[in-house]
Amino acid sequence: MPKPRYSQVSLASTPYYHCVSRCVRRAFLCGTDTLTGQSFEHRRQWIEDKILVLARIFALDVCAYAVMSNHYHVVLHVNQQAACSWSMDEIIQQWHQLFSGHALSQRYARGEQMTSAELATLQQITSTWRERLMDISWFMRVLNESIARQANAEDDCTGRFWEGRFKSQALLDEVALLACMTYVDLNPIRAGIAHTPEASDHTSIQRRIHVTNPSVTGLFPVVGHLRQDMPPGLPLHQYEYL
Repeated sequence: MPKPRYSQVSLASTPYYHCVSRCVRRAFLCGTDTLTGQSFEHRRQWIEDKILVLARIFALDVCAYAVMSNHYHVVLHVNQQAACSWSMDEIIQQWHQLFSGHALSQRYARGEQMTSAELATLQQITSTWRERLMDISWFMRVLNESIARQANAEDDCTGRFWEGRFKSQALLDEVALLACMTYVDLNPIRAGIAHTPEASDHTSIQRRIHVTNPSVTGLFPVVGHLRQDMPPGLPLHQYEYL
């Protein structure tokens, strides 16, 4: 029997998780359907763009990703420290990029006068949003729902596009993290889609190679080995990983 997500995510054990989501229909998520000849290759860009956009909204960092023909991989880092540092204003701003929010948050964003009771209620609401903005399940939900709506509209159909649950695996140490990132980044090469990491379109490894400025990649940066004054990032050197 599948375990609930909250029992699979323990930030006390690790902030790193590998997630996989697979298309449930015969129609391809991406690539070309050999039966009809129709190409869905453009959907790879949908997913890659959405992953990077959501990483700027959620308190989740993207360590690695690869978009395949009927599934995708993403390795996430839960940035609990960032989420806890957000003010109520910042939480509302982030949440409103995803949803319309609450009537109280809309009034607050417009700068309207509010009573102390209304502000107390809004504090409770934003406390829930803070938790959701560092929740892997909410990240995957927003990502998958948006892609499903786009694909269903393009296919002129309704119904389930993804499998009922995404798969999640905790990465408990640096060895597991590095092995998983390597597995994800080399997925297109093993599948015969690309011959080199540089040519692996819609993967994090290609992005790390070609976009040299860490602030532009949208990915969790690599910052060197563990040390006392270590900034947020992956505990390895870029050249070592490549």
